[in-house]
Amino acid sequence: MSDAFLILGAPAAGKSTVARALTRRFTRGVHIPVDDVRHMVTSGLVDMSFEISDHLLAQLALAHEAAALMARTYTRGGFTVALDDFWFGAQPEADYTRVLGPDLHLVLLRPQRAAALARLAARGTDGDSFRPLLEQAIAFVDDELERHPKTGWHVIDSTRLTVEETVDAILHATGVQPR
Repeated sequence: MSDAFLILGAPAAGKSTVARALTRRFTRGVHIPVDDVRHMVTSGLVDMSFEISDHLLAQLALAHEAAALMARTYTRGGFTVALDDFWFGAQPEADYTRVLGPDLHLVLLRPQRAAALARLAARGTDGDSFRPLLEQAIAFVDDELERHPKTGWHVIDSTRLTVEETVDAILHATGVQPR
């Protein structure tokens, strides 16, 4: 089996951009944005909010499991996989490691809060209606990460790193060599 990476962080941490760049370093790579898996639900989708419900948690668990199963299928086929998702809860890796096992590379992108807010602002006017929610989410995740230990995670402060430097830092931290 090939390597699988779980890249988590707050909104605007660069998760999707870094995951795509990481998988491009390999001869065979797949990027799985977990938000895309969640949005495959065509009716009955529970929107993300700060009001955590059992329905939201159940849908998140389904999306995590579906994404992890997809990742497992691709790693068995010889592809390197990077899943990207937002940091949620004290052990956000649990649904993924249940399917992918303990060899899953856990990467936390953790730019400084001001950098994440600046990246969000640089996205332009697309999604302006969601900007206040995303700004709140950045602060919420940053505060959560201060409270919960990051044992077993490769924490990358990407505040001053380019995308390629961030990928280099991930590869160095995990000891994985592109092939």
